[in-house]
Amino acid sequence: MTTPGSFLCGGAASAGRRNAYLTVMWSDNAVTLEFAATPRSPILATDPPGYQPGVCNIGPDEIAKRRRTGHLGVIATVVTFLVLVALGVPPIARFLVAIPAALAASGYLQAYFKFCVAFGSAGVFNFGARGTTEHVADPEARSRDRQRVLQLSLGITAVAISVGVLAVLIPLP
Repeated sequence: MTTPGSFLCGGAASAGRRNAYLTVMWSDNAVTLEFAATPRSPILATDPPGYQPGVCNIGPDEIAKRRRTGHLGVIATVVTFLVLVALGVPPIARFLVAIPAALAASGYLQAYFKFCVAFGSAGVFNFGARGTTEHVADPEARSRDRQRVLQLSLGITAVAISVGVLAVLIPLP
């Protein structure tokens, strides 16, 4: 008889979402390990529950906050585009939509990857109430966090530039 067990990072898994998790299935004669698609780093014995260097540094409250930021960024991007079109500005000026698009990308990417860029840069994490943080003491963990900060920053920049270029290239009468 096989009985499943699991370990989750940063909250419960849900259908259709990528989560950093490891599922262990065991029976009398076999052990099976299943890893999520999210890149992971080893969990150090000194790491607090939920925190994984370079992988996961925010909990459910912080993730929700970033998702709301993404929603606001999308609304601001659409409104900015519509205002610029209504004003009849030259197509190159429509590149300004890249600014609110960066806000949207920042919020959504941080929520999706469960990793806050500002926290990673500052060497802190939060799995409790919003506004509280704990310090990352291990230099290797901080280094992995900074690598993730760079990856997310490049992703945010790429999305913002892509949206800006798209806004410029959209042919309008």
